[in-house]
Amino acid sequence: MNKVTIEHIESLIEKEWYVVVPETTTTVCALTLKNGFTLIGESSCVDPSNFDKELGEKYARETAVNKIWPLEGYLLKNSMEVSK
Repeated sequence: MNKVTIEHIESLIEKEWYVVVPETTTTVCALTLKNGFTLIGESSCVDPSNFDKELGEKYARETAVNKIWPLEGYLLKNSMEVSK
């Protein structure tokens, strides 16, 4: 493998949890990877009248997934350098 793909990123995710912080429009997503490492993403809605739970979860998950990319990029680069 010489690049990180979204398919690879998604294959690493074992579990996901969502919580709306009580009395707020902030949604938190916790993604646990197959190796047990957990990443947190969050989203917030400015106007409570626009709050949509599904959208909050979508954006919080995107934030958490975006944190996986640099970690996997580092691992890939490291493995490529070691195998030289």
